[in-house]
Amino acid sequence: MAIPPVLHALLSAHGPSGYETAPAQVWREAAGEFAAVEVDHMGTSTATVKGTAGGPTVAIVGHVDEIGLIVTHVDEKGFLYFAQVGGWDPQILVGQRVTVHTKGGPVPGVVGKKPIHLLEPDERKKVTELKDMHIDIGAEDGDEAKGVVRIGDVAVIDAEPIELLAGRAASRAMDNRLGAFVAYEVARLVAEAGGAPGDVVAVAAVQEEIGLFGAAAASYRIKPDAAIAVDVTFATDTPGSDVKKLGEHPLGSGPVLERGATLNPRLFELLHDAGEAAGIAFSVSANGGRTGTDADAMHHNRGGIPTTVVGLPLRYMHSPVEVVQVSDVLDAAKLIAAALQTLSSDTSFAR
Repeated sequence: MAIPPVLHALLSAHGPSGYETAPAQVWREAAGEFAAVEVDHMGTSTATVKGTAGGPTVAIVGHVDEIGLIVTHVDEKGFLYFAQVGGWDPQILVGQRVTVHTKGGPVPGVVGKKPIHLLEPDERKKVTELKDMHIDIGAEDGDEAKGVVRIGDVAVIDAEPIELLAGRAASRAMDNRLGAFVAYEVARLVAEAGGAPGDVVAVAAVQEEIGLFGAAAASYRIKPDAAIAVDVTFATDTPGSDVKKLGEHPLGSGPVLERGATLNPRLFELLHDAGEAAGIAFSVSANGGRTGTDADAMHHNRGGIPTTVVGLPLRYMHSPVEVVQVSDVLDAAKLIAAALQTLSSDTSFAR
């Protein structure tokens, strides 16, 4: 199954937390074809499809930022040192090609470290740390590098989306351009159907990877009657996965409906029933506390917003080769859109 064009464009755009302008613009341009689009001061984008029958307003939230790197120092030889934006496994960065985004435009570079040939035997046994790596942009010296790159410029790994066998795809930034795409696709499906009983507000939230900040501010502003966070979760069909802890969510099993202490049980039942009625496959995940998604910032906002999570099974999370089953993503959007059509002015999310 091919990667949908809007999703491909989202995955191709570079936008680490706090610097989401490019993917957010892609999202707004696509959503603006069928919805009323707005953007707040933080950069979070919304697309609203008006309701038709006085039903509750539901926000569908996927964060549009990705993890990245930020330049902290340029030395006299022109090498760039960096910190992480979001959570990285440093081992993944070794030997990667990157794009540094500067005032003058994108600058290619590579992440370097001391070659294995020059490591002492005890050094070879150690895990490489961020402080032992640098970005090489090919500059002859520090003056040349500083003429191009400034402290605070950000970088992302250069890994474009590719299609794999069996309807699967790999890319950087699947976490969580997938969720932002599902939010967009839900709104598109609802608009195509002539609307839902209540307003549907798709949200491409910013700054999730550094603190869930965009969703917190957006949900306060929107004041939805309920919210559904869409984010990636761990696919459990890879070596080393513990299904006793994570549940069983292989690629191709559909979206994951989460249940848990902070999640609204009526929203779960709404999605569960809609999935069964529409014949859309899904699995269920249990969580006893925080979900690690934008739901954690929304459910206690204002006087409390009934919130739940829909997960998308993903392999190799927080890497440049995240892998997803494209049909799982599309089915998540179909399931949520179907659930929204079952709402009415009498719908209650009270516990």
